[in-house]
Amino acid sequence: MNRPSVPFVDSQSAAPLPRSGLAWLDAARREHLEAFAARGLPDTRDENWRYTALHALAQRRYAVGDDEAAERPVAAASLAWPQAEGPRLVFVNGVYRADLSQHDDLPEGVSLRPLTRALHEDPEPLRFVLERRYREAGDAFDRLNAAFAADGAVLRVDAGVRVPAPVQLIFIGAPAATACTWHLRHVIELGEGSALTLIERHLGEDAGDYLATSVGDLRLGTGARLDHLQVQTAPGKATLIRRERLDLAADAQVRCHVLELGGALVRHDVQAILHGERARFDNRGVFAPHGRQHVDSELAIRHAGRETVSSSDWRGVAGARGRGVFRGSIIVDPGADGANAALTSKNLLLSAQAEIDTRPELEIYTDAVQAAHGATVGQLDERALFYLRARGIPLSQARSMLTEAFCAAMFADLEPADWRERLAALLAAHLRRGDET
Repeated sequence: MNRPSVPFVDSQSAAPLPRSGLAWLDAARREHLEAFAARGLPDTRDENWRYTALHALAQRRYAVGDDEAAERPVAAASLAWPQAEGPRLVFVNGVYRADLSQHDDLPEGVSLRPLTRALHEDPEPLRFVLERRYREAGDAFDRLNAAFAADGAVLRVDAGVRVPAPVQLIFIGAPAATACTWHLRHVIELGEGSALTLIERHLGEDAGDYLATSVGDLRLGTGARLDHLQVQTAPGKATLIRRERLDLAADAQVRCHVLELGGALVRHDVQAILHGERARFDNRGVFAPHGRQHVDSELAIRHAGRETVSSSDWRGVAGARGRGVFRGSIIVDPGADGANAALTSKNLLLSAQAEIDTRPELEIYTDAVQAAHGATVGQLDERALFYLRARGIPLSQARSMLTEAFCAAMFADLEPADWRERLAALLAAHLRRGDET
């Protein structure tokens, strides 16, 4: 096969497309590579990328994969998370690391495997999910991921199983010899009446320079429950594109908390489709671009079933020359009577050069609904600052206290308390680094 010229992929890279040995999958990868090469990256004329310019990214060159990823050392301390010593999959620069993962002693009714193993052992159940997503591939990054994603996580929980310990998915960006690109695809399915707590972490060392995409399909059966914590502290040079699509059946519930701190250019898209009656999606998030970071969070919720509920509350904090984008859209389909949707976006600018663009949207195609949205962008309350300074608190400390309190409300309902404290510490450290840039 003559490989097409692919934007920002090093033409000298010897790495071929990953081969699965499955004709349908290998053909799909070739098709998406050709489509990506032909169409290239979107620009700001594309409404979905209006506030996030990619022209600088298009000038970069990345090697495909990291040949040394299987051997790269990883600090054990970076894998630890309080009260989460259960199963986990770990990937370093997109490569599954069996030596760092733990998934041999799973509760009955739970399956956790890397995608490569799942495709080898039992490919047909994955074919339906992957082919459906390939048909719906929307833009350049969907196609890039479809072409190059060699591995990922496959997690299944059988009907009625309530997983006692949190499951972790850890993605580490490690410094490589040259800037590299890697891609992961995940399939997570919760059977009827099951329950799972999932911790997803993206982290790495500051010297890590890569472009990564991560695409996940999460499907919840009737009455299933997912608590999903996502913590992103990628290296300062990283470009990270993450996408999740959640499909909720009747009475399914997802409660999601997101903290976005790292990376140079970050785009995080969440699409939630509430198919079944009384399905519920609650999400809280904080993004905090500092220095010259650009963090773009896109949230799309579709109410398709009757009496469905969504509650979205996000905070943005931008300092120095950081730029944040938040776009939250809610669509209520015809016939989705009794839907209840609320979306709030509140944002703080900590410097004159910082910028946050926020755009909540509602589209309602039925009458019997409750829906509301709101957005604000402002600065720290001068009266509160004066109050703190009048009590002898230095200005920088007073600003930090108010900023951290502004964000902490997003995690007030997160359990256990150790997790709230860890998120608060990560945020405080990030804000301090931002003040120093």
